[in-house]
Amino acid sequence: MRNVYLDNQSATPMLPEAVAAMMPYFTEAYGNASSLHQQGLRVREAMAKARSQMAALINADSPDDIIFTSDGTESANLAIKGVAYANQRKGNHIVISETEHPSVINSIEFLEKQGFVCTKVKVDKEGMINPEDIRAALTDKTILIAVHHVNHDIGTIEPIKQISAIANEKGIPFYVDAEASAGWLPIDVKDWGVNLLSFSAHRFYGPKGVGVLYRNRKARMISILHGGVQEGGRRSGTENVPAIVGGGAAAEIALREMTTRMTHTARLQKRLWDGLKAKITYIKLNGPEPGPKRISTNLNLSTEFIEGEGQLLLCDLNGISVASGSSCVSKSLKISHVLGAIGLDHALAQGNIIMSFGKDNTEEEVDYVIETFGKIVTKLRGMSPMWDEFEKGVIDSVITPTGRGKSFSQHAADISGKAAH
Repeated sequence: MRNVYLDNQSATPMLPEAVAAMMPYFTEAYGNASSLHQQGLRVREAMAKARSQMAALINADSPDDIIFTSDGTESANLAIKGVAYANQRKGNHIVISETEHPSVINSIEFLEKQGFVCTKVKVDKEGMINPEDIRAALTDKTILIAVHHVNHDIGTIEPIKQISAIANEKGIPFYVDAEASAGWLPIDVKDWGVNLLSFSAHRFYGPKGVGVLYRNRKARMISILHGGVQEGGRRSGTENVPAIVGGGAAAEIALREMTTRMTHTARLQKRLWDGLKAKITYIKLNGPEPGPKRISTNLNLSTEFIEGEGQLLLCDLNGISVASGSSCVSKSLKISHVLGAIGLDHALAQGNIIMSFGKDNTEEEVDYVIETFGKIVTKLRGMSPMWDEFEKGVIDSVITPTGRGKSFSQHAADISGKAAH
């Protein structure tokens, strides 16, 4: 059976070069970076090299601006909570978009229980943030703006430089979550003028277990982990040296190969989307069309009249690894908050999957996915009560309305109303 991996947004396979760089730090160079002897010095030098490699990937002024954490979630927590606590005498207001990653949203919700206040700026139907909406949300109590570079669900590339200009004009710290873009899109923290930015190595062929937080010297931030003086006292705890070294090696290669990788994945992205929409009726791309507004590694698709979980499971049985945009919890289907924010119909949000590309995917794999996914959709629709009702004219398509029947959402509401009576 084929093995086509289209879940590269979740994790990528490690580069042989990253694995090779890590190996000595499991066995030979096992010292603690805080130790003063030669073994400790060897480890510190390896970490310093990795810090420089990470800084180069985002064009940071100094390797000293790089803080190593355990992953992107910890980096987001440190940036948001650390800046909020450090500046709470100035104010308690934070501005984010309504489509941020759960690590950002949940950090904010934690702070709200302690008296902080948050404004969530709306996005358009493609998930794009209007920088002027950020400006309008600011108050004299605003102490942080937090916005992602690329949306983790629908691949939208946000206008970071324009938002940063507003933040700098107002003197407000600006944090960018670059988890979905680092290693795949050019990032220049100096040109952008951002204060904090986070990412993880396992998204660009490095190991899991290492996150990066860039913080320039202008951003006041306190530690949220208390213990030793590692990472300049900003993140206590013994460092994961092998992962840091492997992540640095992956970052250096990602910077060198970025243009080639972007060109390759853009070609595959277009080929797959063109093939799927030609083969499958009532299918929708969520987020911008492939091009300058969308990262080349992501396709977020809604296939009408069937659910995302079924699509994911049948893809897996056919050797295709994808992610489902819908989350099944207990007996109720909860849709992605990102899809809700862009106004996607509930039924379409439930029929959602994400296919994400990597440097190793091929055109042959894409063609296999087009052919196989078409068969999967046909099979699932053959078992779908929604498809049956659509063919009978009871409900209509949201993607391409025929003028027959009601929308699925209205039909469901009518049934619910009758049941209530």
